[in-house]
Amino acid sequence: MSENLDLFGMPIPEGRGKRGRPVHVPSVENRNKVSMLLAVGWADERIANSIGISKPTLYKYYFNEMKRRLLARDMLDARRLEKLWELAMDGNVGAFKEFGRLLEKNDATNAERSFRGDDDDDHVDIPPPAKLGKKEAASLAAEAVEHTEDWGSDLAFRGRQLNS
Repeated sequence: MSENLDLFGMPIPEGRGKRGRPVHVPSVENRNKVSMLLAVGWADERIANSIGISKPTLYKYYFNEMKRRLLARDMLDARRLEKLWELAMDGNVGAFKEFGRLLEKNDATNAERSFRGDDDDDHVDIPPPAKLGKKEAASLAAEAVEHTEDWGSDLAFRGRQLNS
């Protein structure tokens, strides 16, 4: 059974060329491609174009991959290190040297982070202050001004006073 492929090797869905848009069927290959492209920093539009779908379709069918955008780079780097380690243990000297280079780069990044003082291990999460609405913020600002003494004559009435 031969499958019809387009110019770029993508399978032509059943019903292509007929009325209406054919339904997109996500594949494991496309899921892996989306995760890899997120890891290298591609924009959503480029990722959608690379698998031949629109952005809304990308969000609909690849939602789980898209929400892990920030983790994708770490997952890719970890997989790369894992593969290099496997090749190095099988006796590949080039893989062992590359693993050493990546390890040194990681150590330098960690040293720089600790020098700047933004270590993740020592980081304590401080909850952000509660958001205030416009009226609450204005009320708090007015109360703060009310208790200061440096207004001088700014609050003095400057209009005409009528004598009764």
